Amino acid sequence: MFKRIFLVVMDSVGVGEADDAEKYGDVGANTLLHTIGDAYNLDVLEMMGLTTLVGKTVENTRGIYMKAKPKNLAKDTLNGHYEMMGIVQKTPYKTYPDGFPLELISKIQQATGREVIGNIAASGTQIIEDLGEMHMKTGAIIVYTSADSVLQIAAHEDIIPVEELYKICETVRELTKGDEYKIARIIARPFIGKPGSFTRTPKRHDYALDPPLNVLDLLDKHGIQTIAIGKISDIFNNKSIAVKIKTKDNIDGMMKLIDFAKGEFSGLLFANLNDFDMLYGHRRDRVGYLKALEEFNYYLPILLKNLHKDDLLIITADHGNDPTFKGTDHTRENVPILMYSPIFKKGRRLEDRESFADIGATILDNYNIKNELGLGKSIFNEFKK
Repeated sequence: MFKRIFLVVMDSVGVGEADDAEKYGDVGANTLLHTIGDAYNLDVLEMMGLTTLVGKTVENTRGIYMKAKPKNLAKDTLNGHYEMMGIVQKTPYKTYPDGFPLELISKIQQATGREVIGNIAASGTQIIEDLGEMHMKTGAIIVYTSADSVLQIAAHEDIIPVEELYKICETVRELTKGDEYKIARIIARPFIGKPGSFTRTPKRHDYALDPPLNVLDLLDKHGIQTIAIGKISDIFNNKSIAVKIKTKDNIDGMMKLIDFAKGEFSGLLFANLNDFDMLYGHRRDRVGYLKALEEFNYYLPILLKNLHKDDLLIITADHGNDPTFKGTDHTRENVPILMYSPIFKKGRRLEDRESFADIGATILDNYNIKNELGLGKSIFNEFKK
């Protein structure tokens, strides 16, 4: 049906607790509802049906909209994106809430020639505030984790140049590839500044494992190219991606989306807008989160204006991160699926989907590619009715 599909992930914009939220300690979480409250300006997203999904119903929608339930066994970026592309792993990656085993830390020190400080689960901004000065004095690397399966390494750019930090992360990736540690991502976290005013830079780089067979592989096999914007290429370890473009922030991501919409290409453009999650969800900043949503809403009409009649825009999320909830972790939530094309004359809500994988199945269906993954049901049959 469509020559171009734009798949945009509003990172962490969940729309209410999942059926199994109790297992994750997330009963009551609702990122979108608790963020917007009663005072917000999201007129374009309302038109696409987003707010209706959390009880803020509007009339005269133009989008086709629904919720999707998570099937993956985590509530993180990697598993959320994997599920969209038809992957649900039976054995999740390992997490390290109490820090990494000392034998791994020892291996890292031996392989990199640098001491390790930190080795705790922590906020990235907080740990560089706490340990940044010690790092600058000693040259030791700051190692930390989160509720996700990640090993993050922070270093000041004046102490460890970015290229050296990348090499350190590549070394650690090699040390942790097997089942013994089973860490999903190694992340380089460069920062700048002086004690008391450190700032992380946009030069973050993720080192993921190759994902199992997924929708991107099937598209590539059939000659359909994928353009990755933001951290998509990191998440999928650059596999089956034709064009890789990094972004500085959400607005930069939207500008790049708009540029591609104005141009000529065919295939899938897969973008992640990370500010919602990284800058506001984890920091429990409701006001900042709302502002980011309103900024996205502000630029959205420019993107819509440049869509062709044979274009489809899909807006979704990978998990929740309720900025009003306890702690600083992601929240186990359903996600929105909003679909829009200039050919749509009237909006309507569809029944909840049983998996994020229905997104990937729909993309394959659009390009007449058989879904060999065994997960996901195309949405096209529903909205053709």
